[in-house]
Amino acid sequence: MPVRERRRAVLILVALLLGALLIGPFLVPVPPIENTVPPEQLADRDSRFVEVNGLQVHYKAAGAGDPTFILLHGFGASVFSWREVMDPLSELGSVIAFDRPAFGLTERPMAWDEGAHPYAPEAQVALVVGLMDTLDIDEAILVGNSAGGTVAVQAALAHFERVKALILVDAAIYEGGGAPNWIRPLLSTPQLDHLGPLLARQISQRGDAFLESAWHEPAKITPQIRASYRKPLRAENWDRALWELTKASQRRDLTSRIPQLTVPSLVISGDDDRIVPVESSIQLAEQLPNADLVVIPQCGHVPHEECPGPFLEAVTSFVEGLP
Repeated sequence: MPVRERRRAVLILVALLLGALLIGPFLVPVPPIENTVPPEQLADRDSRFVEVNGLQVHYKAAGAGDPTFILLHGFGASVFSWREVMDPLSELGSVIAFDRPAFGLTERPMAWDEGAHPYAPEAQVALVVGLMDTLDIDEAILVGNSAGGTVAVQAALAHFERVKALILVDAAIYEGGGAPNWIRPLLSTPQLDHLGPLLARQISQRGDAFLESAWHEPAKITPQIRASYRKPLRAENWDRALWELTKASQRRDLTSRIPQLTVPSLVISGDDDRIVPVESSIQLAEQLPNADLVVIPQCGHVPHEECPGPFLEAVTSFVEGLP
């Protein structure tokens, strides 16, 4: 084949490949999920909703008086994850657990004003403080599990005067944090944005496996627990909201800022955490200037669910020692 024809063939091949990459994703159908409903239709008897920063936030409350605990769940969880400890904690003070954006029964908007991205890390922190303002809470003990621990730390760094103490439960400070920076520009391309909801829907297929990896003894996970974790997947726009959260997530190096957190802190970890290794919690406790460390034996990533007794003992002892 003459050189000119070979070059022409290569150019045609390259053009076809580029066309497939640019146009191909749009040929993949993204059908709507059937039988989804507005989140409030999935509410429990003790569910409450309040508007914070233009968002309808789902929360539950227990107890009264000081101190106030604000509970921040991890990725893929909701207020349900605190079910074993809310009432016992209410004997110590007021307890507020809320669903972070893209999870649980909190509203999942699909449009927002410029600069008001509800799924961005900054909005997550602003929502914590906004909820405190709305509920007339001047100061709180922030209790964060996994990714919720990251939000708690960021809130304490940005609004130290509003945080009485931190309780960081298998907190994802050194792990996670969203997609690597090199891939982030791809997430917002029209092609990947079209396919995003399909990618997000994988959690409905892999959710049980992820849940099991969070427990030391997965056999303890009852059918009712599994069903309660799946319930938010019936809320309208859950897949698109999860994709928006994925796009908005960022890797943040908090390591250098951890020593700035001088508030009393309690770091709790299960000794068999397969999501955030116990070594990470030990490192966190060592870096915090004023921290206690409790490692719960034969426990996984969610001690407040799997090992509520030892978890509550650690929290009660810590809170009773606060000034």
